[in-house]
Order: sequence, then C-alpha cells, then structure tokens
Amino acid sequence: MPVYRIPSQHVFPDPTSAQPDGLLGVGGDLHPRRLMLAYNNGIFPWYNEGQPILWFSPDPRFVIFPDALVINRSLRKVVRKRKFEIRLDTQFAAVVQACRQMSRPRQKGSWITEEMAEAYTKLHEEGHAHSVEAFLDGELVGGLYGVGVGTLFSGESMFAHVSDASKVAFVWLVEQLKRWGYRLIDCQVPTDHLGRFGAVEISRQRYLEQLSICRTAQGREGTWTFDSDFSGASVIE
Repeated sequence: MPVYRIPSQHVFPDPTSAQPDGLLGVGGDLHPRRLMLAYNNGIFPWYNEGQPILWFSPDPRFVIFPDALVINRSLRKVVRKRKFEIRLDTQFAAVVQACRQMSRPRQKGSWITEEMAEAYTKLHEEGHAHSVEAFLDGELVGGLYGVGVGTLFSGESMFAHVSDASKVAFVWLVEQLKRWGYRLIDCQVPTDHLGRFGAVEISRQRYLEQLSICRTAQGREGTWTFDSDFSGASVIE
C-alpha cells in the first residue's frame, strides 16, 4: 500500500488504507483544524524531532472501555489514602512539558516535539485537549493529557515524578468520564502499563465504528472540572 503525501489542504486519505504498521501519510502541519480532523477520523501524529510529520491509524487499536477499567488491589489502597490532590485542566502546558521530558525505557529522546507541544496547547486553548494533574504538597508530580472527540477521549502521554501519581490521576479521569457518558478511551498502541488497567486490542474497523458513534454524541468541551459531588476515591470504597 502507498504512503500518502499529506497536502496543504486539511484532508486525509481513508484511514483503512494505512500500511500494516499503521503509517498512513507523511507531511502536512499541526494546525488545530487538521489535528481535530485527524482525531475525528481515527488518525494521530507520531514522529520524532527532525522527521517529517507522520500520521498513523494502526490496526489493531488499543482501547479501554470505561466500564471495564481494572484497578488492582494495591492501587485501590493508594487511591483510598487520598495522598494526591487531583485536578483537571489547571496545568496543561506543564503536563505536556513534563511528559516530553520523561525518560522512557528503549526510547531515545521524545516523540513530543516542541511543535507538537505548541499545537496541543492550542487545542487545549480551544477546549479540545485536556490534562489531569496529580499534586503532592502543592507540587505537580504526575498527570496525563489527551484529546476529546465527542464521547471518546484519546490519551496522548502521561508522566510521574512520584510513584502512582499518574495512575491515580488516570483512575480519577476514567471515573469522571464514566459519569459523563464517555464510551471509549483510545490508548492508540499497546503498552503493558495500560494493559494492566484493562486496555484491549480491537480491530481498526470496530474502532472506527465506535468512533463514529462517539463523535456524533455530546461530549464535554471547554475547560474541564470534576463534578462538584465527585471524588475519585469514593467510587472505589
């Protein structure tokens, strides 16, 4: 199958025409309209500094169905202790930069380029991208960020400077998304870490079918805040 050269116009080829490794196209830009068009069609950018922009639509896709979230016993104990203060959308740029600076096994450098950091910050300012933050004694010590499309949340990256910080933030996020009626959390590609939360592989076709339902549903845009009567700790007590 060919790899498409993405034109200057904000258009993409059919995501099902991607290469076996998921690569769909090369080029284009990270304008907010293009990024949202990509996410609405099951496509995301993933490339390293010095490379052209690469666009992917992998098959299979790694996802979490919120109702099937797995919280192991040790993490349940951590959540119940309320060690961390969890917030939504208060430190988006800081979360992206912390994710960018994280050292990860078998990974040289970061795929979160400065261009990407700026682009997702613009998405956040437009109400499409969101962050979840874990604070300990007033200091940001963990979190994650991603993009909302209707009732789908596409996770991009997470970080933790203190053990379990990002895990607790993720639990709070999923439990809040369940309250809001979100159907799916896109993890994009498999990782052992998210597998322990119950993430599973589904075919690209099934993912696109789920996406078509999610993107026509009413999600949450603008700045996110937890429901006033919500506590991530209370839902597992």
